[in-house]
Amino acid sequence: MTNYVVRRLLIAIPSLLGISVILFTVLALAPGDPFEELATNPAIPPDVRAALRASLGLDDPVWTRYFSWLTAMLRGDWGYSFVSRVNVDQLILARLPTTLAIIGASQVLALAIALPVGVMAATRPYSVFDQVANTLAFIGFSLPTFFTGLLLILLFSITLDWLPFVYRADLTSTGWTWWGEQIRQSIMPVAVLGLFQGAAWTRFVRSAVLDVIRLDHVTTARAKGLPEGSVTLRHVVRNALIPVVTLVALQMPTVFGGAIVTEQIFRVPGIGSLLISAILANDTPVIMAVTFVFAGLVIFFNLLADVIYGWLDPRISYS
Repeated sequence: MTNYVVRRLLIAIPSLLGISVILFTVLALAPGDPFEELATNPAIPPDVRAALRASLGLDDPVWTRYFSWLTAMLRGDWGYSFVSRVNVDQLILARLPTTLAIIGASQVLALAIALPVGVMAATRPYSVFDQVANTLAFIGFSLPTFFTGLLLILLFSITLDWLPFVYRADLTSTGWTWWGEQIRQSIMPVAVLGLFQGAAWTRFVRSAVLDVIRLDHVTTARAKGLPEGSVTLRHVVRNALIPVVTLVALQMPTVFGGAIVTEQIFRVPGIGSLLISAILANDTPVIMAVTFVFAGLVIFFNLLADVIYGWLDPRISYS
């Protein structure tokens, strides 16, 4: 297993390099100038603006700027934001835990919905429960996250006044009170992402379980007199989870994309909202670093999915 993980990490290096080349080239050729505000400011002399651009290498060829960025990145220097004048790595480290907490909690919620509902629907095909579950699943993944977020805000924040609709990172309370406020303001962002993913995964879990439940080894287990619950858990669910793990890993880019929209709706101070504000301000170092972090997280989750394969299916060898 260790050798396999090392090989996958080595394979990830050219993937990340290729992603960085594409991202840097697109950003370099995109219209706009990060120093456009300085260019229109009469208080800054032209020679100062030119010296500042030269010091940052903004007038150098694209390939020269890319290798300068890559060298600095390998040294741990991610540059600094043109807008906030803060180191990019500090901006990301300050916001990444919030994003990972929201996404992690939403994925736990999605699995907590999809696994039991999908398995129960598959073991009772075409029953009332199955039809209701399918209808709700279709509705759930048909509604975009921004629409669901607005509905929750109208219901729970404006109409009922139960939950705050703006996520605050500067909570002044401490102890259990802080945890209570943190959970209250996280409920709606987590619910929006979790319900959307849970609805999509419910359909997939149901389909995977239906494919496995008709196999011969399941019929043999029933013929041996094993309880139906044991047959379902030990012989059906474990084998059906293998394609589900594939789906979860491959949908991680979609999850991060949905998190960007959700963070904007609820004003969550995560790296998604940081990316949007950087794009609006044409803050190239922040855009490059955040998208690179997103790419690294996607590759990591794909590696994690491959490792989980070996635990779910003993037939898979990583030698």
